[in-house]
Amino acid sequence: MPLPEADLGRQFRLELRGISKSYPAVRANDRIDLTVAPGEIHAVVGENGAGKSTLMKIIYGMVRPDAGDVLWNGRETQISSPAEAQRLGIGMVFQHFALFDTLTVAENIALALPEKLPLKTVATRIVEVASRYGLPVDPGRHIYTMSVGERQRVEIIRSLLQKPGLLIMDEPTSVLTPQAVDTLFVTLRELAADGCSILYISHKLDEIRALCERATILRGGKVTGVCDPRRESSNAMARMMIGAEIQAISSARTVTAGSERIAIRNLSLPASDPFGTTLSEISLSIRGGEVLGIAGVSGNGQQELLAALSGETVLADPKVITIDGKPAAHLDPRQRRAIGLSSVPEDRLGRGAIPSLPLSDNALLTNGGADSVRGGFIRLDKVKAFAERCIAEFGVRGGNADTPAGSLSGGNLQKFIVGREILQAPGVLVVAQPTWGVDVGAAIAIRQAILDLRAKGAAVLVISEELDELFEIADRIAVIAGGRLSASVPRGQFDRDAIGLSMSGQFAGSSTPPEASRVHSV
Repeated sequence: MPLPEADLGRQFRLELRGISKSYPAVRANDRIDLTVAPGEIHAVVGENGAGKSTLMKIIYGMVRPDAGDVLWNGRETQISSPAEAQRLGIGMVFQHFALFDTLTVAENIALALPEKLPLKTVATRIVEVASRYGLPVDPGRHIYTMSVGERQRVEIIRSLLQKPGLLIMDEPTSVLTPQAVDTLFVTLRELAADGCSILYISHKLDEIRALCERATILRGGKVTGVCDPRRESSNAMARMMIGAEIQAISSARTVTAGSERIAIRNLSLPASDPFGTTLSEISLSIRGGEVLGIAGVSGNGQQELLAALSGETVLADPKVITIDGKPAAHLDPRQRRAIGLSSVPEDRLGRGAIPSLPLSDNALLTNGGADSVRGGFIRLDKVKAFAERCIAEFGVRGGNADTPAGSLSGGNLQKFIVGREILQAPGVLVVAQPTWGVDVGAAIAIRQAILDLRAKGAAVLVISEELDELFEIADRIAVIAGGRLSASVPRGQFDRDAIGLSMSGQFAGSSTPPEASRVHSV
């Protein structure tokens, strides 16, 4: 694709010419051209599997292109490694994090800095940057104790401390309140005003329209358009991404909620490690045919609540959690699945799937019922058929039942994991970050599947940091902050600013009384 006439003769911070990269099963990048000027905030958008991640890895030196040229400040260059990229002045915030679990925040960041500094100095700089950008993090905390959202903050801070000339940001706002997003955007505009170029990858088209000056749109590994997102509607950009009209979610709001299917009553749980969150007197109740959304900034007790609900954390008092009226707090995950509860963790590569195993084996991880296992023997044909069904019904691209899970893009793996649970038709579904990092089409498909399950009488608990998502699918929304849960708010009373304030901990009291008395018909 030739450069636009307005770009001819212009000096760019980064210029890609005819970049191509193929793998055995797919052509990830097909003759891609892209330019980024000094101080420009440039979006790269596309469906999952469109080639965005491969392109960013090429720019950051993690992958070598098969063909094409990379120019940095007008000079052709070979970026052979991340270290070389950093030397040039390229920083990257990864969607799938590049952190050492057993090291502290300060130790991880110190390893990435070009100069060797005492950890105390590094910690001081971390606190300064974290405070300025509204990204709270403890420099002495070990990575393995942190949630997905908290790890993303570490990635952002690490990149900003390197003072890059080009900053690549992959889904950077998925863990922030609306107020914090506004603060981050102010910071990014300040960085751009100082001459830093920003490549911004996000599936939130409204964010791109508010922040970015140009957008390069990819589909099937090719550039399908370059536009000024400030002059395009979200629907128009989505059409360029997927090549078709976006189908609206069909939500049957006339569904009448049934009997209580899952309840928590006065759950208090000490933190399991020094950096965890203590849960305090949490109570909630969800009836069949109802979606309860829980909003909150990552690291406020979501992990602990999900572990208590899924059975990873077993409680002494069986009656603290009930499933269809049966005491369940003492049951392990397998036993809870046997009585109708399925769960989707937020960490798809760490807890949701085993990257090295094929999708068929990953399907078996949670689908060990009579259809898949009989007489102690695995029915391989049934397991493979179930995996293929997940792939087909949830539009998973990039492979088949024999494909290793780790070879899929993040969004496609997310679709597979969500499909694996929903297709088992659970009576109760607990799902964390269901559409984290997935494109607009996939997000709609996942949200529609959740609503379809709800329409069949299931109770669904959605833990999400995407307020737009909760506003779209939830019948009620509660907020978790500091290990406490607010009273739920019914649809019709949703208020973005009020929920955002609650996410920062500004709500009175906790939901000590069981929420059964506050359940609303839908």
